Amino acid sequence: MERGGDFLGRWGLRQDGPPMRGRVSVVLPVVRESDGVRAALKLQDVDEETVGEPLALRTWGGDGVVRLLEEDPATGTMLLERLDESRPLASVPDVLEATRIVAELLVRINAVPAPYGMRRLADIAQDMLDRVPKALDSLADDGERRLLKDCAAAVREVSGEAGDRLLHWDLHFENILGAEREPWLVIDPKPLAGDPCFELMPALWNRLDEGRVRQRFDLMTEVMGLDRERARAWTLGRVLQNSLWAVEDGKRRLPAEMVSIGETLLA
Repeated sequence: MERGGDFLGRWGLRQDGPPMRGRVSVVLPVVRESDGVRAALKLQDVDEETVGEPLALRTWGGDGVVRLLEEDPATGTMLLERLDESRPLASVPDVLEATRIVAELLVRINAVPAPYGMRRLADIAQDMLDRVPKALDSLADDGERRLLKDCAAAVREVSGEAGDRLLHWDLHFENILGAEREPWLVIDPKPLAGDPCFELMPALWNRLDEGRVRQRFDLMTEVMGLDRERARAWTLGRVLQNSLWAVEDGKRRLPAEMVSIGETLLA
């Protein structure tokens, strides 16, 4: 993004490596010239993907999470603590060990109440339920229609108590990096206020080809101290969410990964 040069000057930074491009952002490795601190300049637009990220990082204050050093609210630009991008949690060979690390970090970040003004899981859940009838009309397969209905029914059971903790919403194995002050730190939240039971899906979906979905689910509920039935219901809510996105993107069939996880949890 062109504005990177502006912030290098404004915050007294020197770029010291090639840019790293994510799905919605560009990150420049930098050095702060005043004190030699190595940092990362994250350039992104303020949209529904990124809204609330600086507020969440300030609220967590570096506890298990990358530290926020500077921010520009108007543009969404942030100066962050430098982590080791060459060592994502995905590099841990044992998927159950990686899943345990995710769960242990979620215990810490979900312990924090969401700050005022954060988007709410309660609203997201109701919006999903409102969109289900139209999605059902678009699906070609009767089994997938039943799956979508079962997921919606599970969400209805828990949506009245959607929680108030600060959630990450997208904590998979690529959003945890090695660091110096802790072995692992969390990056890239899509924060909202809600029930920690809504956090499990990314660690089940990521590396799905390695299987062990039920073991991962059981491990996370145990480490996080979650009610298993609530965790099941809210994870089916994530199946519903991802399925709705696919259908509204023009798909006539549900994503195979969502069908697999949904059927595993419903069995």
